Amino acid sequence: MKTILTLLLGSLLCLPAAAHAAAGDEATHETDHHDDILELPEVHVHGLSLNKDQQQGPVAKATPWPGIPSSLDGKELDDWMKARVLVSKDAKVTVVVLEPAKHRELTMAGIVALSKWTFDPQMKGDEVIDGELTVRIHFRTR
Repeated sequence: MKTILTLLLGSLLCLPAAAHAAAGDEATHETDHHDDILELPEVHVHGLSLNKDQQQGPVAKATPWPGIPSSLDGKELDDWMKARVLVSKDAKVTVVVLEPAKHRELTMAGIVALSKWTFDPQMKGDEVIDGELTVRIHFRTR
């Protein structure tokens, strides 16, 4: 049996590669493309890793945005707020205001909207852990 396998392997290795390749499928080499090589400038990529075992924060599933309160309807606004969203391993959300909007009504609208956000909790490998993220909401009307 070993002799038959050796003969089969030996005969396969002796066949030229192009004999099995369709037209245009011949092997190519780096030297065939010396004029086609492109060098790109150094590129930096910023952001979160997509691998679940390297996930660095909770992943938002639904992010309803706040509306403009009726008390500010028709007014020109350019205001913002900053909040930290704490997401427990049970996916429960707690909102902490870091910087309120100039208009108290907008801050309240932001808190209400962020409280309705839903998340997949943060992961560390296969372990579910508490996580957090910072959100900045810009309120702008014309």
